[in-house]
Amino acid sequence: MSKVHPTAIVEDGAKIGADVEIGPYCTVGAAVTLGDRVRLHSHVVVTGITEIGDDSAVFPFASIGHAPQDLKFKGEPSRLVIGKRANIREGVTMNPGTEGGGMLTSIGDDCLFMTGSHVGHDCHIGNHCIIVNNGTLGGHVLVDDFAIVGGLSAVHQFVRIGRHAMIGGMTGVESDVIPYGSVIGNRAYLSGLNIVGLKRRGFDRETIHSLRKAYRLLFAQEGTLAERVEEVSKDFDGVGPVMEIISFLKAESMRSVCTPKYDSSAG
Repeated sequence: MSKVHPTAIVEDGAKIGADVEIGPYCTVGAAVTLGDRVRLHSHVVVTGITEIGDDSAVFPFASIGHAPQDLKFKGEPSRLVIGKRANIREGVTMNPGTEGGGMLTSIGDDCLFMTGSHVGHDCHIGNHCIIVNNGTLGGHVLVDDFAIVGGLSAVHQFVRIGRHAMIGGMTGVESDVIPYGSVIGNRAYLSGLNIVGLKRRGFDRETIHSLRKAYRLLFAQEGTLAERVEEVSKDFDGVGPVMEIISFLKAESMRSVCTPKYDSSAG
């Protein structure tokens, strides 16, 4: 049986699952769907055409589903869909999609959004992702499974962040980040692979060794990136994570790719 605090406002038309808890001073809009066992702690606003999956928790002062921060938005019936077991902490903001981006912002399962983080319109976030305190995703950003965006980081519109990538704290990301990559900097540069994340997630030593070797070859200074991509794709054919990076690099994108920072003074 669901529990709704007397001070909460749940508009007619809202779909509320089983055993939902809606705390003090929360507001739930008429087109909102809350899955089973969702908990809105207090002072939470969920509005627009928004779905929140089962077993999710939303903490005070989060603003979920308000109109996109896009001057081209004219009230189109766009959506925000959040997966199961989302952990949405205090002051988080999430916007639905726009006509120019497919009318949908989507978030997978088991994601953590720490205090003050922001998900812009038309973003698509995979499963098991973490956006750390005050991390900001501009519109149309793609974040794949297990990626982490560090605190106070900002990701430019249309950037792609690959699986298991790590964005260091206070980093400005203007270019795509390869799967398993780790970037850092006022304007992000590739600082290596996310080795800590790979070990935590159970990647074996042989796979990590292959990734390291492929990384060194891909981002060597000799030849062009396109040439190195073709060489690595031949040498590591059948090594799944390496080929995932190759596919990422070959895919169409509106942004360039983050590369290492080379020392121009080095011989």
